[in-house]
Amino acid sequence: MYSDLRGKSAIVTGGSRGLGAALCVDLARHGARVVVCARDPDGVGRTVDAIRVDGGTAIGVAADCSKEHDVERLRRASEQAFGPPELLAVFAGGSGEPAPTLETPMSRWNAVIESNLSTTFLVLRDFLPAMCAHRRGAVVTMSSAAARQPAKSSAAYAAAKGAIITLTRHLAAELAPTGVRVNCLAPSAIVTGKLAAAPQAVRDELAATFPLGRLGNPDDVTGAALFLLSNASGWITGATMDIAGGKIYS
Repeated sequence: MYSDLRGKSAIVTGGSRGLGAALCVDLARHGARVVVCARDPDGVGRTVDAIRVDGGTAIGVAADCSKEHDVERLRRASEQAFGPPELLAVFAGGSGEPAPTLETPMSRWNAVIESNLSTTFLVLRDFLPAMCAHRRGAVVTMSSAAARQPAKSSAAYAAAKGAIITLTRHLAAELAPTGVRVNCLAPSAIVTGKLAAAPQAVRDELAATFPLGRLGNPDDVTGAALFLLSNASGWITGATMDIAGGKIYS
C-alpha cells in the first residue's frame, strides 16, 4: 500500500472501462479521492459505483477530453469536489485498430491523433498550472508498446502514442523546478477488451512471444501507475516504463 496516496485528489481520464477503470478502483483502495472521467456516462457511473460499494470516495464527470470546454468543466468539477489536483492519470485514448497506412484517409488520421495526443495535451494544459502553483503533484500519461516498435496497430496510433512519450519527457524537464513529476506507461498486450474476448488459443500463441510467458493483466499496469503516482518514485520524472513482459525496446 502507498499510504501517501490517502486523501489526495486524483483525476483519471478514460476511467469508464479497461485500464482507466481499474486504476480508479485501485487509487480509491489506497485512500485517494477519485474523479472518474470518460465520454460514456454509463461507464463512468459503473466505475463510481464500484468504488463507493468498496467504501471509497469518488465522483463521476462525463466529458470528451478532445473538447476544450469539456476539459475545463472537468477541472472545475474536480476542484469543487476535492480541491486542487494532486494526482493525474491521462489514460483516455484508443482507436489502435490495424489499417494500411497508405489507405488511411486524413479524417481517420486526424481522429486518431485527436483522441490520443490532443486529449492528452488538453488535459495536461488545463490541470498542470494548479499543480505547478502548489509545487506538488504527479502525472502519468498513457503510451503503448506500439510507440516502441512496429506492430499491428495503425501508423496514426503509433505516431500519437510516440508523441505522448516525447510530450511527457518535454514536460518533465520543463516542470521539474516546480517539483511536479510527469512519467509515462507503455503497455503491451494487456488482457482487456478485444484481447480478453479473443480465443484462448490466440492468447496462448501471443503469450508465448513474451519472455515471461504470459500476457499482461490490468494489475500489471495499475501497479506501475500507483508506484509512479506515489512518493516511492519521488526521484523519477520523464521516464517511460515498458509494461511488456520482458520485451526490451530501444
